[in-house]
Amino acid sequence: MKTQATVSQPSAVPGSPLLQVSGALFGIIAFILIAAWLVKRFGLAGKTALTRGLKVSASTSLGQRERVVIVEVEDARLVLGVTATQINVLHKLPPAPETAPESAESSADFQSVMKSLLKRSGRS
Repeated sequence: MKTQATVSQPSAVPGSPLLQVSGALFGIIAFILIAAWLVKRFGLAGKTALTRGLKVSASTSLGQRERVVIVEVEDARLVLGVTATQINVLHKLPPAPETAPESAESSADFQSVMKSLLKRSGRS
C-alpha cells in the first residue's frame, strides 16, 4: 500500500507586500492629517500665547529682517527691536488703559469723568 502525502500550498495573499505597507502608511498619514485638521477646526489645541497674557499689538518692518514690535504683557507694553539673530528691548511703556464698552448708563457728565480719571492716575 502506497500512501500519498499531500502538501498544502499556502494561499497566496493578493497584492505584493510593498503595496500592503504603502497602503498602511498612507492610511496612518491620512489619519494624522485628519486628526490635526479636526483639532485645529474645533479649537482643541492648547492655549496660545495670546491667552497667556502676551499679545503683539503693533508691528512695522524696518528692512528685510528687521522689525519694531510693541508687545503687551500683563503689567507693561514693551517696544522690541527684532532682527534675524536677536531681540532687544528698546523701551518700556506703561500698560494700555482698559477700554470699557460704553453704554447709555456709563456715559456720565464731565465732572464724574474727570474725577474717575484723576483717581486712576493717583491724584485725588
